[in-house]
Amino acid sequence: MDGTDRAEAPRPLITYALLGCCCLVFLIGPASGLVPSYGTGHALDQARSAYFGRWGVVPSALLSGAAGELPTPLTALFLHGNWLHLLSNLLFLFVFGGLVEQRMGAGRFVLFYLGTGYVAMLCYAVAHPASGETLVGASGAISAVLGAFLRLHPHARVTSLFPFLLFLPLRFPAWVVLLFWLTVQWLAARQVDDGPGVAYLAHVVGFTLGFLYAWLRCRPVRVTGPTPASEGETEP
Repeated sequence: MDGTDRAEAPRPLITYALLGCCCLVFLIGPASGLVPSYGTGHALDQARSAYFGRWGVVPSALLSGAAGELPTPLTALFLHGNWLHLLSNLLFLFVFGGLVEQRMGAGRFVLFYLGTGYVAMLCYAVAHPASGETLVGASGAISAVLGAFLRLHPHARVTSLFPFLLFLPLRFPAWVVLLFWLTVQWLAARQVDDGPGVAYLAHVVGFTLGFLYAWLRCRPVRVTGPTPASEGETEP
């Protein structure tokens, strides 16, 4: 996106590795429903609750100071509650993660992803200190990727589907799509009283962290020619 050939850019191996890890962890866990040893019906529900309780973030437990809870904001980044949760997160990471990784470099990107994801989870726990519900998912880290993308590639065009536009595939500048997404998350976060359903606050925190990090540590790309397509779509 800086006037060089995309083929010369290094492959975003960390993004691919994160996608693969999330898929693998989901497939071998009880949430996928594909592992017979977890049982079915009530037994499967119990196994899922125990699994998420062990590896996910429980705000009240995390803030208790127990040493065993401190890694959970990291382990929770690789857990997903169901197929829709997994696939929606992977779609966002696939579309936006590669270009952000290429700008930051592999080493810095993996630290950025894990660090912002951890802080987003922690901030959510601080906002809901008495909650015994379990929080799982890579949304906080992926939101940080979106925030960094907004700073680094604000004029890249992204194909989007909006329900109020009859799900027509339309292409908009990244800054329009991402700021609209952030506004929706912010409004939803203000309406949620307690307990994780969708952790909108973690999304807002992650996005803000990602944008600020990219603003402080990276320079935005200056597009000198036609605006290129984002990862996952082709040029017109």
